Amino acid sequence: MNSIDFLNKEIFIRYGNVRRTRGPFLYTEKNVRLTDMYQENGRAILGWGGCNGFTFLKNVLSRGQTGSFVTQHLYQLEKAVSTLLNSSRGIFLFNSLQEAQNCSQKFFSETAVVYRPWIPENEKIYQAAAVIVQPPLAWTQDHFILALQVELLEKKSDVLDSIPCCRTAPCMLQAYARSIYDLIKALQEREEKDWFLYDQVLKPYFVRTGPYLKSKVPASVYSDFVKHCLDCGIVINPDSDGLSIVPYSADKGVFEKLKKNPFTFQS
Repeated sequence: MNSIDFLNKEIFIRYGNVRRTRGPFLYTEKNVRLTDMYQENGRAILGWGGCNGFTFLKNVLSRGQTGSFVTQHLYQLEKAVSTLLNSSRGIFLFNSLQEAQNCSQKFFSETAVVYRPWIPENEKIYQAAAVIVQPPLAWTQDHFILALQVELLEKKSDVLDSIPCCRTAPCMLQAYARSIYDLIKALQEREEKDWFLYDQVLKPYFVRTGPYLKSKVPASVYSDFVKHCLDCGIVINPDSDGLSIVPYSADKGVFEKLKKNPFTFQS
């Protein structure tokens, strides 16, 4: 059983199906609100609901643009990514991180860097020749955008025809573009003061960098920690090597059960 199946099973055992979502919360059949710190492995970092992304998806969907034909939406996504990275970029879409990395290596020998919002290293990432961006839109498909500097593409134009990009429906391209613009706006609004509010409760279990939480709990007992958090109404990343995320805008009271009933482990 993979980590996602494990997490879903444990949620269902305790609380039944998830009936709706909003912000950093999951609302279940048993009328229990769970604080989501997994956030679809970061795809829902802007909050469940997709901000403007799903609104634009529905608008394009209503026009029947769901096929493999050429539309303006790929260009609009390219423009959004270029704005995010503050440089002119050409983009390619892939269904896996490994495929995106493999493509990057066709252009140059270095591994592409993965963009993660709200971390200090981003100033260096903006200068990188190849960057992988994950659209901040919670959807069941995993899409990864490889963004290459235009100058690099011009020098390696002979490689372009060999790139096995995945075909993406125009409605999804527009949704991804809008989600990136929503991220650009959120980058101006969220900051460190929004992340350290919960340090007192979370520090025994995580090392925090910006909104991202790296577990201190040993892998040997991590599944028990996931279950303990669920018992406290908290959903964390089910992968011990993955990152959980501080629940932006959640009241500090969501951690009250964990505070009163701490998880004990030997480091």
